[in-house]
Amino acid sequence: MSDRHYDIVIIGAGPAGLAAGLYAARARRRTLLLERKVTGGQIALTSTIENYPGFEEVDGFELGQQMQRQAEKYGMETAFTEVTGISQRDRLHAVDTKDGAYTAKAVIYTSGADYNKLGVPGEAELTGKGVSYCATCDAAFFKDQVCAVVGGGDAAMDEGLFVTRYASKVYLIHRRDELRASKILQERAFANEKMEFVWDTVVTEIEGADSVERLQLQNVKTDKAATLDVTGVFIFIGLTPNTNLLNGTVKMDGGGHVYVNEWMETEVPGLFVAGDVRVNSARQVVTAAGDGATAAIRADHYITDNFGG
Repeated sequence: MSDRHYDIVIIGAGPAGLAAGLYAARARRRTLLLERKVTGGQIALTSTIENYPGFEEVDGFELGQQMQRQAEKYGMETAFTEVTGISQRDRLHAVDTKDGAYTAKAVIYTSGADYNKLGVPGEAELTGKGVSYCATCDAAFFKDQVCAVVGGGDAAMDEGLFVTRYASKVYLIHRRDELRASKILQERAFANEKMEFVWDTVVTEIEGADSVERLQLQNVKTDKAATLDVTGVFIFIGLTPNTNLLNGTVKMDGGGHVYVNEWMETEVPGLFVAGDVRVNSARQVVTAAGDGATAAIRADHYITDNFGG
């Protein structure tokens, strides 16, 4: 067997990919996990995770490392490189990377999604230190504190309302003078006495020494600048799934999320998609891990059915 041929190749080392790697390796399938950045994906940027079952509190980076070590214990291999293309070759899948090509009987695509960023000074430096892209993950850390939410769509309203369960006050900052969110979410947000709306305004800088302390704002109509003291800022201006490598290959929704069945199967035989890249993902660590496990179980059955063992 070629040292570049695997039973299962997994693309992306977030929770979905790591769980898939564990299940695939435990099924005694020769398994390779490919990752272009850091093990853990988005959770590696989260200082503390409190909603992953079995762990009252765990560092996101360390959880990713533990998942990788667990899968490698059963034989999963890991390579850190960027995948540049996926194609079908006879009954196999060819996975091209910057360090050469691999072939596999099945591919599990778990490349995750990237949160759209504001792109302002301080955002990257304070991510995980008051800058968050997930209220469900982090709102509980801001009990009785003043926070801001940036955005005007359903996600901003939904997550902003969630933040009000903990924060003493939530400023909703939106670059327009009306929301894009659904009417029912708008009604709930307007009725929430903890929420205050800052219209026609953008964030120009996020400031703080070791954590978020204040935001610099600018009114897009008057150019007037202002400062807003907050300890947390939740940014919801969209999420972009990393599915560009699958363009033209599988069916996607308008946002680039891939349609799969309950087994994480696409219409391409032997190609599975799991985690944040699929349609209707809950975008949580536990659900991504479940997706990955499901995909690996089905990939194991697919190989048995189509390659005889």
